[in-house]
Amino acid sequence: MASKQINPTRMELNRLKKKLATATKGHKLLKDKRDELMRQFMDLVRENMELRKKVEAGIQAANTNFVVAKAGMSEEILHEALMAPKQEVYIEAGKKNIMSVNVPTFDVKTRTADANDIYSYGFAFTSADLDGAVKSLADILPEMMKLAEREKACQLMAIEIEKTRRRVNALEHVIIPEAQQNIRFISMKLAENERSTNVRLLKVQDMLLEKKIQEA
Repeated sequence: MASKQINPTRMELNRLKKKLATATKGHKLLKDKRDELMRQFMDLVRENMELRKKVEAGIQAANTNFVVAKAGMSEEILHEALMAPKQEVYIEAGKKNIMSVNVPTFDVKTRTADANDIYSYGFAFTSADLDGAVKSLADILPEMMKLAEREKACQLMAIEIEKTRRRVNALEHVIIPEAQQNIRFISMKLAENERSTNVRLLKVQDMLLEKKIQEA
């Protein structure tokens, strides 16, 4: 049933038809956006799973090397070797737009470009296992940043997908059906008014004709 506040006029009918056309077009665009978001979201989820496996394997390898290094070195020498880092790492944060969703980007920068600066100690009193552990952590850091990017992107895109889904449902199940119903209501009212006007005109014509006949 149409809303009681609807004014059954041709101006209102034209307004509702324009609203329906806009809502229909917006519904199609939002559905396309939702489908594309879902496609890119699934790609990100798969990439995120692969990165997580890689990062977890790298961290596990580094922990194993640290345990072995700790077993083969005194605790004092180990602490002294790692006490004063030689290399410094910076994270530059940015953002990029994916289907109107601003997702973060992280870029790993080091103070120097020398790959050997990750070792803050000499090699005379330390084991090769410690070198492997430090190298494993240094290698896995960029992958950890990528993983952080993908996980945050997945979270933000999931929120946007839910928002888009709600808008699609609102247009599909509320706004468009309501506009269609109101258009039918006004069209019926206008047709009914037109029939009533025609009936009145016919009665007036009959009355005028009857009056002419009587006068004749």
